[in-house]
Amino acid sequence: MQNATYNHTESTATVSEHPPKRKVGTNLFLCPMPVTIVGTMNGTRPNYVSAGWVTRVNTTPPMLGVAIAKSRITPVSILDEQAFSVNYPNHDLLVETDYCGLVSATTKDKSLLFDSFYGELENVPMIANCPMNAECVLVEMIDLPTDYLFIGEIVAAYSSDEYFRNGVPDVRKVNPILLTMPDNSYWTLGEYAGKAWSLAQGYKGRA
Repeated sequence: MQNATYNHTESTATVSEHPPKRKVGTNLFLCPMPVTIVGTMNGTRPNYVSAGWVTRVNTTPPMLGVAIAKSRITPVSILDEQAFSVNYPNHDLLVETDYCGLVSATTKDKSLLFDSFYGELENVPMIANCPMNAECVLVEMIDLPTDYLFIGEIVAAYSSDEYFRNGVPDVRKVNPILLTMPDNSYWTLGEYAGKAWSLAQGYKGRA
C-alpha cells in the first residue's frame, strides 16, 4: 500500500439527468478495501506486512491476488519460499496492523507482535490473533512498474467457530478493517444492504 492523493483537473462532462461529471485524475481506487496482513518467512523468523490491495482472482482452484510494493522485503521472501499467507485482522488489531505497514523487517522483528502458527505449508507463518487466515502457494508473479502482483492458490484456510454463522463466515463477527484511498483512512463495516445475486430476481427495469 502506498499513500496517494488525487490530481484534480477542472475538466467536466455533462450526463443527462445526473449531476455534472468531472475528471478526478487516474489515481482511482475501488473502496472500501479489506486490510490484510501478508505472512512470509524472513530467514528463520516470521515476518508480516500489511496489504490492502488484495482480492480473489479465481474460483476453482481458489486464488488470491496480492500487490506488494517493490521496496518491501516481502517480495523477496515470497519468491524464496514460493508461498505466503493472507491474514484478516479485526479492529482489535488495528494498531498492530498499521504498524506492520510502517516498519521494515530489516529493522524490526514484527513476529513479536503476534502469536504465529503453521498449517499444511511448514514454511508459511500465519497469525493466530486474526479471525481468518489463508495459506497460499505461489502460482504467478506479475512484474508491474512499482509493485509485484502475486497470485497464490489457497491451500487451506483457518478460522474459529465464533466467527461463523450457519456454516459460513459472519462478516460482522469477523469485524474486518476496511481501507479507503487516497484519503488513507480505516473504517468499520457499514449496514447490511441485501442478498447478492438475489435482489434483482424479477427486476423489470430499463435493461
